[in-house]
Amino acid sequence: MGISGNHSAHLVWDWNGTLLDDIGAVIDATNAAFAEIGLEQITLERYRELYCVPVPRFYERLMGRLPTDDEWLVMDAAFHKHYWARADACSLAAGAAELLVRRQESGLTQSLLSLAPHEHLIPIVRRHGIEERFVRVDGRLGASATGKAEHMVRHLSALEGVAPDRVVVIGDAADDAVAAGHVGAKAVLYTGGSHSRGSLEKAGAPVVDSLEEAVAVAEELVSAA
Repeated sequence: MGISGNHSAHLVWDWNGTLLDDIGAVIDATNAAFAEIGLEQITLERYRELYCVPVPRFYERLMGRLPTDDEWLVMDAAFHKHYWARADACSLAAGAAELLVRRQESGLTQSLLSLAPHEHLIPIVRRHGIEERFVRVDGRLGASATGKAEHMVRHLSALEGVAPDRVVVIGDAADDAVAAGHVGAKAVLYTGGSHSRGSLEKAGAPVVDSLEEAVAVAEELVSAA
């Protein structure tokens, strides 16, 4: 599973909002969750300005306080119920499938790490016909209130022969940059998902507007190291 070539990046792709163009489904499901406890509906623009993980902190920004345990359970269950009812209708991001094929056919490696539940992630990745493009696919196992850093540690540990300094995480959230930094990897952040450009720029990683640019920047980061 090692990286091909000493100066090529191993890409760790995020799923929701990065490879999968699902932000519309996310907004619909978020508003359905908000309705469960009487919160006002949220626009895409406001969502992108305020979104963060762990998700209870996102709700805190909206509510002025952390949700109670009971509120969190209701909202989390409502979000997942409504999101997964819409997820199958979501398409891959523009050019994503072609990028994955080209990279694999060039002998370069990539994997997929998501906070989506593993049991839901695998079937939808398979339906899009891209599972074989990755050397490993990992979804979340356990509670949904955690960030990605601890999952990144386990993911990289399972990728034998992949040195962290050759890894670049491509994602749509500031948490992707945090997770990358946690393991000594780099990150490139994409504006097509959950965050506004302004909020992504605060994370300190390069910010791009297309996945093709993300791959090019990722290779530059590793080549320059």
